[in-house]
Amino acid sequence: MKPIAFARAETVDQALAAVTARPNTVFLAGGTTLVDMLRIGAMEPDNVVDINRLPLADLEHRPDGGLRIGAMVRMGEVAADPGVVERFPFLSIALWKGASAQIRNMASMGGNLMQRVRCPQFRDVAFACNKREPGSGCGALDGLHRGNAVLGTSEHCFAMHPSDMAIPLTALDAVVHVQGPRGTRAIAFDDFFLLPGDTPHLEHPITADELIVRIDVPPLPFAVNSHYLKVRDRESYEFAAASAAVALDLADGAIQDVRIGLGGVATKPWRAKMAEALLVGKPATKENFAAAAATELAAADDGYPMNRFKIELAQRTMVRTLEIVTEQIAQRGGRK
Repeated sequence: MKPIAFARAETVDQALAAVTARPNTVFLAGGTTLVDMLRIGAMEPDNVVDINRLPLADLEHRPDGGLRIGAMVRMGEVAADPGVVERFPFLSIALWKGASAQIRNMASMGGNLMQRVRCPQFRDVAFACNKREPGSGCGALDGLHRGNAVLGTSEHCFAMHPSDMAIPLTALDAVVHVQGPRGTRAIAFDDFFLLPGDTPHLEHPITADELIVRIDVPPLPFAVNSHYLKVRDRESYEFAAASAAVALDLADGAIQDVRIGLGGVATKPWRAKMAEALLVGKPATKENFAAAAATELAAADDGYPMNRFKIELAQRTMVRTLEIVTEQIAQRGGRK
């Protein structure tokens, strides 16, 4: 590991000044991803700025029913918050299933959004990787790619986005607020994650001198009827082979509104907008769920033999999650 300068910031302005003063600087929050990247040489910054003391650790329930989550709030705190458990259960479940207890208690909400991919070729500097070194090629094309994405892919990269937490947040239309030398700005959650295209090294529309300060979750009353289902190789701490976050609004057996996010199968947190559009106004039946899931996955990339199974797995996961939420609503006596 090369020598790296280190600084600790007490305020957001200090953190931004440190980044401006020294190029190739990264922020250190929980460190659960960054430290790994430094150890294996996948990231080689010149400077690390510790932001753990920044006043960004408030979790606020807004009067309108929304959430305001500071970037430095720990994942475990949000997962266990009674208001989140009651009103946004699929977010709580995703956080519980997203990491071990030790990592949940260290990892920050803002840091989770900035985590790097788990593609083996990205994490092994012996392989070519367009995400790590633009223009070098994609070692996953002919290498191990069982965990890689089938949605949102390109010929330059098909690494899977690893976050669990981000899947319900994309279904909730969350908004990411960032601050930099040019002021603050709000970025819609779906726009915060970029498809790889021919620039897979660009993962977010923010610059190196901008810092996530908070995540806003708008109110969604029917999110009380929600669930996050994660399918993985083992029940203990493991990344998703496929996952689905579903919130459902039913009246007299018909779908009034629905939100669906898919994880484990795309290069970014995937909002299943085609499936949502097909389901609104339809009866909540397994047949309709399956038709919507098939439509959403029709554009999946089946050109890679090791991860082709994810296309059917994603459909089955979406259908089962919709069934679970429908069953929950029925057990509560109908629409809630």
